Amino acid sequence: MTQSPDLAALEPFLIALNRASGETILPLFRVDNGLEDKGGAKGFDPVTAADRGAEAVIRRLIAERFPDHGVIGEEYGEDRPDAEFVWVLDPIDGTRAFIAGLPVWTTLIALRFQGEPVLGSIGQPFIGEIFLGHAGGTRLISRDGTRPLVTRKGVALDRAILATTDPWGTFNAAQMETWGRVRAAVRLARMGCDAYAYAMIAAGALDLVIEAGLKSWDIESAIPLLAGAGGVVSDWTGAPIGRHGGDAVLAGDRGLLEAMVGVLRGDGG
Repeated sequence: MTQSPDLAALEPFLIALNRASGETILPLFRVDNGLEDKGGAKGFDPVTAADRGAEAVIRRLIAERFPDHGVIGEEYGEDRPDAEFVWVLDPIDGTRAFIAGLPVWTTLIALRFQGEPVLGSIGQPFIGEIFLGHAGGTRLISRDGTRPLVTRKGVALDRAILATTDPWGTFNAAQMETWGRVRAAVRLARMGCDAYAYAMIAAGALDLVIEAGLKSWDIESAIPLLAGAGGVVSDWTGAPIGRHGGDAVLAGDRGLLEAMVGVLRGDGG
């Protein structure tokens, strides 16, 4: 078995991937960006030239630096998904926000080692932020410098701030009933932030996120990033998120996650 990777040594490369993707995306933000509708079962499913261009740039840089690594991406599919090292990419998470000119879209990049996500970043180049983390620690790299991140701890459920993207667009009928209990259980709920909300948990601003129907590229970057800041991620039953995504709960600490899972189960926490 290969020795565990030196994640700190990989951080500069992950930062470089974020910089390169941002250079591709930003010229297409708030302009005519080649919007298309992928359609399918999801109804309106937008993709832009920025989505495709950014993923292509990231894939090229990975292939040049680590030709034996696999890649899984939203726009161009799988290449050696069972390799020991696999990069999992969402070039623009929040394409709807992107086409609406709202700066809460992000670039999500995760690295799996032997099937488990061990390194992740959430980048927002318009604001100038890269959230980067692994089990050894999480930090924010911004125009103001670099600072370590720690989640907010010991928050009671009825004092928590929660985010989700769009219950009416992503939850099924049963989950919408659950959403009513979730909304009533917390102090404040905000919507429409996509994966930027994950970064806000790491930064200690938000306490909880729930989402449904995520793909692997939607969630894997958040797992090591939150772990490094003291947060936790599970599915709606409290079990680990699998390799193909699913319904997710993200929380600032284990106690808050367990309380939210109780609400999702309907037992009141």
